[in-house]
Amino acid sequence: MELVDTKDLKSFGLKNRIGSTPISGTKNNMESENKIAIFRRKEIRREIYKGEWWFSVIDIIEVLTGSDRSRKYWSDLKKKLADEGSEVSENIGQLKLLAPDGKMRETDCGNTETIFRLIQSIPSPKVEPLKRWLARVGYERIQEIEDPELATKRTRMLYKLKGYSEDWIEKRMRGIAIREELTDEWRKRGAREQRDYEILTAEISKATFGVTPSQYKKLKGLKRQNLRDHMDDFELIFNMLGERSTTEIHRIEKSQGVPKLKSDANRGGKIAGNARIELEKELGRSVVSKNNFLPKKKKEIK
Repeated sequence: MELVDTKDLKSFGLKNRIGSTPISGTKNNMESENKIAIFRRKEIRREIYKGEWWFSVIDIIEVLTGSDRSRKYWSDLKKKLADEGSEVSENIGQLKLLAPDGKMRETDCGNTETIFRLIQSIPSPKVEPLKRWLARVGYERIQEIEDPELATKRTRMLYKLKGYSEDWIEKRMRGIAIREELTDEWRKRGAREQRDYEILTAEISKATFGVTPSQYKKLKGLKRQNLRDHMDDFELIFNMLGERSTTEIHRIEKSQGVPKLKSDANRGGKIAGNARIELEKELGRSVVSKNNFLPKKKKEIK
């Protein structure tokens, strides 16, 4: 997990592909909590590819220049580097990252070494601090490969610094583990593409809560944020019940292929959905809530 300013901690999940070919060996875990890094209160999208972090070039440029036209800046810089015979742009690859509109879009990215070389071409007083930050982030990745438990510990720490309660954190971490278990089953049983995971996840969500994840995010007023980071105790519990039930159904029936997995997902979600409906009768209110953990809007500090 990234080193961050504890005053501004954010995270959400996403998936990736390089070009139009799925990245092999990348775990299809839609609950990964470390796809956004924070540098001086600015978000930098990143993705693990070939065992190392790759960072969004336009996000890096926006951080360094403060420009709201980072795409144009990068286009001009790329041409300039090519004219000078630099090989930097040749080492840039495209990963599918979550865009501000909530869709996965191909985005120019580079690994730490490439970004180091790239930022030397950008006049900014933030270059040296950013280089030190990149070095720390890279070192953390090496630590996590050697000791995977560190990633879990850092996730817990970040949630605590955000102000979440210990009870909520325990449920959230358990939910992450259940999600990983489910996506492992999907991968083994024939789900391959990002779209497959979206379809199956939506099926569980509709059966559990009556809404798809995208509809749920709109209800809570979320954009790029991770939906599950904005669920309360009951929402997390029913989400876990739906996903864990689906996993067990897959195993018992030895399911194979997306159509069968989708049918199982609906059944697993209904188990949680029926339990939710019964609880709502007792509570006299809906479990599906507009409430979220978004902080109140503050004037951005330059």
